[in-house]
Amino acid sequence: MYGADINKFIDNGRLRGIDLGGNFVNLEPWSGEEVTARADALGVELSDAHWEVLVYLREHYIIHGQVESTRHLSKELGEAFADEGGRRYLYGLFPGGPVAQGSYIAGVPLPAHSRDRSFGTTA
Repeated sequence: MYGADINKFIDNGRLRGIDLGGNFVNLEPWSGEEVTARADALGVELSDAHWEVLVYLREHYIIHGQVESTRHLSKELGEAFADEGGRRYLYGLFPGGPVAQGSYIAGVPLPAHSRDRSFGTTA
């Protein structure tokens, strides 16, 4: 289990919906404090541009549910932010990857298999 500490997954006696990478399994209630804390932990200083992408990721998940691949969501993000510079713009905001790092900060579950250690990772 990759050395996971079960206490990280338990909150007041209830299991929290967090996977081994610290990503939410289900869409959790959004807290600006939680988002800011996650960004700070990764060294990302949030700007209005960051928040725009984070809101997009959450709304995309609410409307479409979990996407089938990181590649699919990356393409949609690039198209949605094409006027700002597309993928280059997004990677400037989220150097760890707009899908992996952005989803983590936004509290959105990662696409299926995006962190499958059997074939590599997107982050």
